[in-house]
Formats: sequence, structure tokens, C-alpha cells
Amino acid sequence: MWKQHLAMLAVVVGSVGGLFQLTRVERVDTHLSASPRTDAQSSSVRQSASAVDVEFSEYWQEKGLDVAEPATEMLVIRRLSLGLAGTLPSLEEIRALEQLPKDERIDWWLDRLFSDRRYADYVAERLARAYVGTENGPFLMFRRRRFTHWLSDQLHENKSYDAIVRDLISGRGTWTSNPAVNFVTVTFDQEKERPDPIRLAGRTARAFLGVRIDCVQCHDDFLGTVELGEADDPRSGIQRDFHQLAAFYSGTRVSAAGVRDETEPYKVQLLGDDGETSLLPSVPFHCDLLPAKGRRRERLAAWVTAPGNRAFARVTVNRIWALLFSRPLVEPIDSIPLHGDLPPGLELLASDFVDHGYDLQRLIRVITATRVFQLDSRGRFEVLPRHETGWAVYPLTRLRPEQVAGALTQACSVSTLDADAHVISQMMKFFQTNAFVQRYGDLGEDEFDDRGITIPQRLLMMNGELVNERTKTNLLFNASSQISTFADNDRDAIKAAYLACFTRPPTASEIAYFKDRLQETRGGTRSQVLTDLFWVLLNSTEFSWNH
Repeated sequence: MWKQHLAMLAVVVGSVGGLFQLTRVERVDTHLSASPRTDAQSSSVRQSASAVDVEFSEYWQEKGLDVAEPATEMLVIRRLSLGLAGTLPSLEEIRALEQLPKDERIDWWLDRLFSDRRYADYVAERLARAYVGTENGPFLMFRRRRFTHWLSDQLHENKSYDAIVRDLISGRGTWTSNPAVNFVTVTFDQEKERPDPIRLAGRTARAFLGVRIDCVQCHDDFLGTVELGEADDPRSGIQRDFHQLAAFYSGTRVSAAGVRDETEPYKVQLLGDDGETSLLPSVPFHCDLLPAKGRRRERLAAWVTAPGNRAFARVTVNRIWALLFSRPLVEPIDSIPLHGDLPPGLELLASDFVDHGYDLQRLIRVITATRVFQLDSRGRFEVLPRHETGWAVYPLTRLRPEQVAGALTQACSVSTLDADAHVISQMMKFFQTNAFVQRYGDLGEDEFDDRGITIPQRLLMMNGELVNERTKTNLLFNASSQISTFADNDRDAIKAAYLACFTRPPTASEIAYFKDRLQETRGGTRSQVLTDLFWVLLNSTEFSWNH
């Protein structure tokens, strides 16, 4: 027992040490510094972003759209934190950012995020939803947590994205020693005692090609000709296309020794046929990119990730764009036409992605350096739906459940809740976040569907355990109590609360309003007023939306 008390005391000392300075402007944490990129790398990113800007500018002019002014750099940093880490910058990190010149803050913050495990863990979970879904799957053959940890490792090392996808599609071995094969084993059909080729084909098409070819698994759909096949191929979009794609997985087997490949014909009864037909593996478009030799899944993986397969690069750009904007460039996110008009920026970003070795971090840097990402969500004009759909303003979107939970826990802690945080803080965050998301409601794989907030969700924010635990008077963990104790004056306390919750300082009118509430309060009364202030900010519209 005395060891537990000693550990808690260590947390208190660590939290209190420097809190006085954390509510002031002078503190700079040198350990937050990140390795700078070379001038050549920065210049290359700016050039690519400028080319995208030109396309959007021409599009806005063609559509006659007014365009918003640039957002503040701190608002852009908030977007980056929510999109790439599912949380907000801590007050500790904000104080470090304030010491940098304004034109260096965004690049510095990206460097920090990419070196922070929170980025890899969060993006891995978001990508895993497209790869293996959100369910736990067959227990004996599937380990979702191990899969997401593996994927996080790949992202943390910035492994090229094409190599990651090839591992997913063609991997062999056990789901524990080679976690990539969980992409295959999650579809294990216990009745047939093998992975399901149809589910794997559908997942491959949607996640890595951005085409919904699974819609023709039961019937022909000639309405899909333009979207699915070669521009001059009259038979594309038929049932055979899907099942020939599924045939790449027909010999895939799972045993105690792991995933392996066998040679086995793929048989299916096609529409209008009296019996089953044996189909050879084939791809629905760009057949010239398919290697002639190799294992079936190896051939498929090589075809999916081939530089000439534009669908692969496009859907990746669209998914990363969606993470950063909370809305894809092309909707639905996994249905991008192979031919015809595409939105501005998509082809340029896809080409840049391929030309630079499928580097996800570079893709993120290019998108976030564009004018469109750094626009304000407000305008000096009446913002209409066409401005948002035309990307002339940054789109307003509700935070996802895990973003709400991540933002809540971080806003209510002065110090950064990252991998270096005290183990007690990390455990509290983990269990409270999981419980909150479960009660708030997980969107599952349909994560970019726009849904209105429900009454139970509002009540959970107003009266739920996470909000109450994180705002109540508690010097050990809660920012409101710490700020109340260590802030020099009411103005500094109010500013610290706004920075922690909104990543921005309060306006003059906001300071004046809350100074009146804090005037002449002392001790527990003052702490309670600041707790109420945090409660109000956390339940505000500004907190719960990405903007």
C-alpha cells in the first residue's frame, strides 16, 4: 500500500512541478523539439501544395465562389491534432508553440506529431476500420489489437504505404507472428473452414481501389460500366468481374501453422447459368499491370499497388484527405470513378504520392500545406452549402466519439497525455475513453457519415462520468483545479482554460464575462467557478466540432 501512495505522490510532484510556469507564457519545453526537415524537402512539399492550390483557385473562379480568409495557425494545429491524433494539443504543448515564430508553428507541430506514438496509434485504428472492420472477428483466427499494433508500428516507421498493403494482401504465417495476415483471417468462415474469398475481394476493392465492385457479385450491373471498367470495354461491370477478383483468394487456407496458399479452382454459379463455372483469377481493369507469374495473392498485391494503377493512389489520397478534413474529397469514400471528371487536387496529389514512394507523411504534409486546408470555416460572406462542398471554406464536421473523448481527457490535463505520461494517467485515459466511446456510440466503418447528435449523447456530455471526473475539484489530475491554484490572476486562469479547451485565447468580451464571475472569489469557491467554466467550454458547440 505504501508503494501505491508513493507512486501517487510522485504523480502529484510531477504535475505540480512547473505548473506555475505552465500557466504563463515564458515556459519553453526543449524536449518538444523535433528534427527539422531539409530545405529541399520543405521546398518540394511547398511546390506540390502550390500546384494543388492553383487547381482549386481555378475551380473556385469557374464556380464563382467566394473564398474564406486563412485560419489562424493555432486553429490549423487544432485540426491537425484532431485528425492525426484524435485529441487536442495540451496546454504544455501550446506554451511551447507560443515561443515559435508563427510561420514555423505548423511545420514544427507536424514534426512533433509524426514522432509521437499517438499519431501512429490513432491513424492505425482509423485505417484498420477499412481493412478489417470494427468487430473482434473469429477469436481463434483473428487478433484485432495485435493487427492495429502492427499497423501502428509501420506508420511510426513511415514504411511506404504500398509495401504495407502488399503485406496485407499477400502475407503468410500466423496471425500472431505476422499480424498482417489478420486482414485475411478476419474473414474466416467456420462452416467452410477457410477465409471467405468474396469478403476479401469486396474489402480489397473498397479499401485499396476505391471501387464498389462487390455490388455485382450477384448480378450484372451495366450502369456501372463507366465507374468499373476500361472506358471502351462494353462488358465491364458484370458479375464475372467480381468473382474473377475473388478467385485470387480461392486457394487461401488457414491452419494452426498459419495462412498459406494452395492451388484450387474457383467455382461459382453465374447469373443465367445452370451450374457452376470454374473461373481463373483476373482483374477488372488494367489487366496489363497484372504479373503473369507468382502466387495468386502476390500477383494481386503487385497489381493493386502498381504505379500505373491510379485507383490505388486515388483512394489513399481520398482517405487521408478525409482524416484531415473529416470529410472525403470524393463521396462515398470508397467509390471513386475510374473515368470522367475528378475533383480538383485529386490527380495531382495521387501523382505526387506515387512519385515520392507512397510516403504517407509526405502526403499529409502536402495536403496540410495547401491553401484549402488552411482556410477558415467562416467567411466574410454568407457561407452556403455550395461553399463547403466546393471547399471554399473549411467544412464544419462533428467530432467522432473517440475525438470527443480524446479532446476531453487532454483538455482537462495541463500536462501532455502521451506515451511519456505517468502510467496512472495513461490507464485512466484508456479506461475512461473506452467507456465513454461505448456509451457515446461508435460509428463503426461508416465513420464519415454525417449524423446529428442524439439526446443521450448530449446528456452524456453534460452529466456523464468522464466529464464529471475530469472537471471536478481534484488537484492531482484536473486542469481546472491546477489552474485555479497556480494561475497568477483571473485573466491568466481564464486564458489557460480557453487554450486548454479551444486551442485559442479568449476574446476581450469572454475575459470580461468570466472575470466578473471570478471577482473576489477565493479557495474552494474560486476553484468551483473555474470548474464550472471548464464544464461550459467542454459542452459548447465550438468544442465538439472540427472547424
